[in-house]
Amino acid sequence: MTNTAPITQDVLTIPRKLPDGPMNLVGLTRARLREVLIENGTPEKQAKMRVNQIWQWIYQWGVRDFAEMTNLSKAYRAELAEKFVVEIPEVVSRQISTDGTRKYLVRIAGGHEVEVVYIPETDRGTLCISSQVGCTLTCSFCHTGTQKLVRNLTAGEIIGQVMMARDDLDEWPEPGQSTADNGPRRLSNIVLMGMGEPLYNFDNVRDAMNIAMDGEGISLSRRRITLSTSGVVPEIAKTADEIGCMLAVSFHATTDEVRDKLVPINKRWNIAALLDALRAYPKLSNSERITFEYVMLKDVNDSDEDARQLVQLIKGIPAKINLIPFNEWPGSPYERSTKDRIKKFSDIVYNAGYASPVRTPRGEDIMAACGQLKSATERARKSRKAIEAEAGL
Repeated sequence: MTNTAPITQDVLTIPRKLPDGPMNLVGLTRARLREVLIENGTPEKQAKMRVNQIWQWIYQWGVRDFAEMTNLSKAYRAELAEKFVVEIPEVVSRQISTDGTRKYLVRIAGGHEVEVVYIPETDRGTLCISSQVGCTLTCSFCHTGTQKLVRNLTAGEIIGQVMMARDDLDEWPEPGQSTADNGPRRLSNIVLMGMGEPLYNFDNVRDAMNIAMDGEGISLSRRRITLSTSGVVPEIAKTADEIGCMLAVSFHATTDEVRDKLVPINKRWNIAALLDALRAYPKLSNSERITFEYVMLKDVNDSDEDARQLVQLIKGIPAKINLIPFNEWPGSPYERSTKDRIKKFSDIVYNAGYASPVRTPRGEDIMAACGQLKSATERARKSRKAIEAEAGL
């Protein structure tokens, strides 16, 4: 029987109160920005216009200094500078892989650190961002899952990762230009596949992604944002209604017995419950397929029978299957499936009518590949034996 108890929030995931001082405007929704401007002396009749002006400076042109917001009066700029700041996470380090992948270690309030990865392609670039410091899910194949949860990221810390990457890529248009004026964008897609489970931090993820999609700011299409969940069933419908982005599911197994070990959240919402929620997903259509992520683990979930069972399970769901060669990390209890085994698995899925691309590992030399993210200062150092014990191996 599926556990239908309400989702609870661990006190450790609540962001700590920041020191007293100017309020950071990054991450505030338009409605909240209007409220704080009025609370701090902006005439109510002017508030909507001021929100639009400040919003464009911050999110369309990447300006952090109120003195540079030249369509505001000098006096008003001075008032803003006294009461507010425009701050994003601090870059601690940046590594660049031989394949061009960039991995950033960024510091947030409280001195905690998260990792962010930029993956360049010929005609696009994808930014993999984090939603939590650490993770509650302890998926046994995932390096991030060996780091205990510290707290949720705020909306400002989530959208701040996007702003940080645009800084590094030198991709902000000049004031007065639109985001599209400079041609193809180097940062064209966002995936919420970094540290943490996005649907355990729903409100902050929603607010950050709505900022990213705002047409007077960063202006990314909802179809260029993909949220990946391990299966927080009650939040899946809300994702369509309140964010409207594309959905990916960390699936990784075809039986509850195996998925319980690989993705422990399955003990709360099993495969049947998860698939029911996906079939009812409000945005589901042939043009907007759900992506099933499936990490290929040698002798664990990679047999021909697993491939055939996977096809049967997702029958009736417009979907594609991303096959992910396991990215090994120190102490991991698993090995990557062989190329031949992955090819045979892919062929079975493809011949059943589903796209089954095999993801090319990126950034492995800097531990930036899928499942490898783990901030250096928060490492929970576990032995292979301890990890295997937790995985039930």
